[in-house]
Amino acid sequence: MDASEIIKRIRKIEIKTRGLSKNIFSGEYHSAFKGMGMSFAEVRAYKYGDEVKNIDWNVTARTNEPHIKVFEEERELTVMLLIDISKSTYFGTKSKLKSDIAAEISAVLAFSAITNNDKVGAILFSDKIEKFITPRKGKKHILRIIREIIYFEPQSKGTNISQAIKYLNNVNKKRSIVFILSDFLTTGYETPLRIAGKKHDVIGIHIFDQAEYKLPSIGLIKVMDSESENTMIIDTSSQNIKQKYEKWYAENFKYFKNNFNKLGLDTIDIRVKDDYSLALHKFFKRRAT
Repeated sequence: MDASEIIKRIRKIEIKTRGLSKNIFSGEYHSAFKGMGMSFAEVRAYKYGDEVKNIDWNVTARTNEPHIKVFEEERELTVMLLIDISKSTYFGTKSKLKSDIAAEISAVLAFSAITNNDKVGAILFSDKIEKFITPRKGKKHILRIIREIIYFEPQSKGTNISQAIKYLNNVNKKRSIVFILSDFLTTGYETPLRIAGKKHDVIGIHIFDQAEYKLPSIGLIKVMDSESENTMIIDTSSQNIKQKYEKWYAENFKYFKNNFNKLGLDTIDIRVKDDYSLALHKFFKRRAT
């Protein structure tokens, strides 16, 4: 793909996702993530209806007039996007892959963040840390993140969510909003997730294709594990094969849900063929109440 095609694709995603973030999610994002506390802003004369508990008694005594302390929200946040770019995300039975949806959702979240003057960073991972993008502000920075998500070529093919969360815990000391975008077709990340959940606001975005959780009955087919590249012939009409596969998929999904729920962390389930803006809207609305 040449440079003009790359620019065209990035521009297409920018127009779509920036419009969504500006017209739909900007206010909802602000309400859902309210900041990390209150900071002192100024002292002013007391007005009828002001909270008595906010009276500044030192200034009041000095001026013989009641004054109150005014506080404002510490609005600036840091948003970290942990994006699974392993080979299993390059799958889709309709017009888009799981990786395409992950890129668009990341763009929506990033544009929503910079609209609210927040910093955005990213960790791209497979079974290793492929790339770390330091949190910054600005449209140019967001377009760089989008470009990396779409066109970065990972060195590894597997998935290790545990490694990605451990890396987050080590490099990001400031409390942040953390979105993990993955198909979560793996386990073993319970401990680092617990550590991250104590410090950060962690949200798991589960992206999946409708063909993944139930094998179609189409007879003998040759399949390849996208991460290990091992191939085999399986009989999709075999109830035993279907049950084993569906059990494996269900166990991964259950592990994902149980661990996030146990720690009080939010999750969003997004199917590739569905409108992800509806799922995000529902999530933001729930968080804002």
